[in-house]
Amino acid sequence: MKKISIIFFIVLLCTQICYAKSKTNFEGMGYVGTLPDLSRQFSPSEPKSVKPVIEQVEDFHSADQLKPIPRENPAFVNIILKQDKTSQYINDINEFIPMLEKIYDSIEDKENVQLFNAKVYYFNKNADYLRSKYIEKPEGEYISFKRLMQLSSHAKSVAILRAEAQKYNPYLAYSGAGYIYDPNNIDQQLEYLRIELERAILLLKDAN
Repeated sequence: MKKISIIFFIVLLCTQICYAKSKTNFEGMGYVGTLPDLSRQFSPSEPKSVKPVIEQVEDFHSADQLKPIPRENPAFVNIILKQDKTSQYINDINEFIPMLEKIYDSIEDKENVQLFNAKVYYFNKNADYLRSKYIEKPEGEYISFKRLMQLSSHAKSVAILRAEAQKYNPYLAYSGAGYIYDPNNIDQQLEYLRIELERAILLLKDAN
């Protein structure tokens, strides 16, 4: 029995020594078995060269390729080209040009009292606003400002004269105080106003 125990001890000792030697030889070497050959089943794809898509435009500077600049378009001139901005006063008096032209045409076309007076009333309301806006500012001394104020007063007086003449003519003789309502006198006053309108329109256009 003792002999069997000694033999078992020797076998166990040899086993531990072989295990320790095997661990020492292969430690840190990773997997030491046989790896499969993957090259037979896998071939790396070569990167494809991609060329940029560029549409070549021939004769880019030709007249067919470029559109003319719309210089007559106010939006392009004032916004795109960034021209020097005009003053607010110039913008304001420019709005009077079509008003004066309409009154001028009304006299030329011999429109009735109602149409004429309506156009004069609109002009006067805008002139009142212009007066309140610039009367205390340097623009209040401009010739264009003073001309508009004078013209507003003149147009208003002629409008009142026409309205009164239409109202009182059936009851007044054209002598004495009634002379001012004489159709000839009213026509003369309209002609004076027409000349003043023409001069004012030219003045405002030259102010730009």
